[in-house]
Amino acid sequence: MKNLYSSQFNYRLSIPEPENHLLEVELAIADWQAEFIDLKLPVWTPGSYLVREYAKHLQDFEATDASGTPLSWQKISKNHWQVKCAINSDHPNNSIINSTIKIRYRIFCNELTVRTNHIDRTHAFLTGAAVFMYVTEHQQQPYTVEIGEIKDNWQIATALPALENATLTFYAKDFDTLVDSPFEIGMHQRYEFTVLDKPHSFVVWGQHNADMQRIVKDTAAIVAVEAEIFGGLPYDRYDFILHTSNGFGGLEHKNSTVLLYNRLGFRKEESYLQFMNLVAHEFFHTWNVKRIRPKALEKFDYDNENYTSSLWFSEGTTSYYDQIFPLRAGLYDAKHYLKLVSKAITRLQTTFGRNVQSLYDSSFDTWIKLYRPDPNTHNNQISYYLKGELVSLLLDLLIRSKTNNLRSLDRVMQIMWERFGKEEIGFSEAELHEVIETVAGVDLSNFWNDYLYGTKELDYNYYLEPFGLELRTSRQDIPFTGMTLKTKNGLAEIEKVEFGSPAQKAGLSTGDLVIAIAGIRVTAENFSDRLRDYTSGETITVTTFQQDLLHTVEVTVQDPICNHFDLVQITNPSPNQELNLRLWLSIEP
Repeated sequence: MKNLYSSQFNYRLSIPEPENHLLEVELAIADWQAEFIDLKLPVWTPGSYLVREYAKHLQDFEATDASGTPLSWQKISKNHWQVKCAINSDHPNNSIINSTIKIRYRIFCNELTVRTNHIDRTHAFLTGAAVFMYVTEHQQQPYTVEIGEIKDNWQIATALPALENATLTFYAKDFDTLVDSPFEIGMHQRYEFTVLDKPHSFVVWGQHNADMQRIVKDTAAIVAVEAEIFGGLPYDRYDFILHTSNGFGGLEHKNSTVLLYNRLGFRKEESYLQFMNLVAHEFFHTWNVKRIRPKALEKFDYDNENYTSSLWFSEGTTSYYDQIFPLRAGLYDAKHYLKLVSKAITRLQTTFGRNVQSLYDSSFDTWIKLYRPDPNTHNNQISYYLKGELVSLLLDLLIRSKTNNLRSLDRVMQIMWERFGKEEIGFSEAELHEVIETVAGVDLSNFWNDYLYGTKELDYNYYLEPFGLELRTSRQDIPFTGMTLKTKNGLAEIEKVEFGSPAQKAGLSTGDLVIAIAGIRVTAENFSDRLRDYTSGETITVTTFQQDLLHTVEVTVQDPICNHFDLVQITNPSPNQELNLRLWLSIEP
C-alpha cells in the first residue's frame, strides 16, 4: 500500500448508471494560483499508433470554484479546454479568490477494444488516455484517483497502488503512469499465480470456454522464459486483464496488459495456442517498447503523432519472439513453430505492397496507413508487424550462423535492456543498428538497404541453409485473375484487386459486384471452381455492377501464382545443420 499522499490533482470517477454507458469524472485541483487552467485530453494512447480523437466522447464539461460557483471557460481546440479562474481585483496582487478548482465532465463509454472505454451493466473498462485530462506543464506531478459511486458487487483491478487506509483511492506518480494503468471495474474473476517470487494475476471479464488453470500454467511458463533473457522481472506485480467477447487484440502497459479474445476461441487447440502467442507478445512488451523505447517515444506527446521508424523492432521483433517463447516454454513443438513461420511468409509473399512500401516507411507511416485500410492497401502497404517479424527471424539466423551459435538475437535484447531499457533512455535508429551489428560481428549496411530501407525480396533460403531448412512453394490450382471475392448481402463483392493483374487491367475495382462469368451467375463460394474451367491465356467475360451500373468486361487469365510457402527440412542435412537447428528451436537431441 502507498503511504497517504496529498496530491494537487485528484480525480474521482463515478458510474451511477452503468446502463447509460456514461462515466462521471471530477478533477479537483488544489492550491491553484494562476489566472487560467489549460486542460487537455490525449488524442492517442501509447502502444496504439493512431490518433483516436478521444475527445469526441467527452460531454457536459463544467468548471467551478470550491463553493460551486461556475467559472467561465472556452474550448481552444478539439482536445483543449481553458478555464478562467476568479480574481480578487481588490487585492493588490490580483490573487485568486478560491485556490481550489473543480472540473467535471462525462465520458460516453461503449466501445469494447483494448484502447477505448466500455461500460455496461456488468463492468467498466477504462483506458487512461481516453478518460483523464492533464493540466499543461504539470504532467510530472502526481495524481490520485478515487473510485466513487459504483455497484456494490463490483471489484476494482488496476496496476496503480492504493493509498494506505483508502482502498478506493489510487496513486500515480505522474501523468504517464496514470495513462499507463487501465482500470477494470466490475464483475470479474481473478486468478493469482507467482513467478520468480512476484505476484501475477489474470483478471477475466466475460463468459468464455477457457480452461483458466491451463492458461495460468502456460502463462507462468512464458513469463519465466521471457524473464530468463533479461535476468528477472522489472516490476513488483503484474496483471493480465482479459476481456472475452468477439474481438481480438492486445495493448501493453508497464505493469499490466489488456487482452481481448473470442469468448469461444479457447477450446480448439490451434486457436488456444494463438491466444498464448498473444499473451507472449503483449508480455514481451514489458521490456521491448515499454522500457526499451525508440527516442521518439522516450517522452510522449499526447497531442500529436509521435513518429518513429523503429516500430519494425518494437513490434516486429516482438512478433518474432511471441512465437519463439511458447516453443521454448514447451507449449508446442518445432513442427508447429515452423508452420507458424510458413504462414507468416505466405502472408507477406502474397501481399503486393511488399514491392512498394519499405519496412522503414511502414513504421514511420503507421499513423496514416496501417490502421486506416482502404481499397489500395493490399497494393501499396505492408505491416511492420509482419515483415518486421520475418526480418527479425533473418537477423536471428544470421547472428547464430556468424557466431557459431555463441550469440543470437537474445543478446541484442540483453544489450538494449542494459543500455537503454533499465534507465528508459530512448534509442536512436543508428544505436539500434550498432548494437545488432556488434552482436553479429559484421557490417549490415547491405542488409538495411535491402530489407529495411528498400523493397528487395527477402532471401529466405540464404539464411535458412545453415539450419538445414529451405522454403518450398506451391501454386494455386486455378488461373490467376488478381481479384478475390467475398459475400456481401448475398452477392459476390470484389474484396481485393491486385495491381497489374488481369482484373485490374480490365477495369475491375474493389467494391464491384460480380454477377456472372460467361453469362452464368457466379458467387463468392463457387468463383474458384468456375475458374477451373479455364486455362492460362483464355479470355473470360465478367459481368458486374460498378457504381450501380451494369458492365461486362473481358479478363484474360494468367498462369496460377505461388500462394503457399512451406519451411521444410532439406534432404540429408549435415551434422552441423542439424546442430544449428536444434540449438535454434530448442530441440532435444
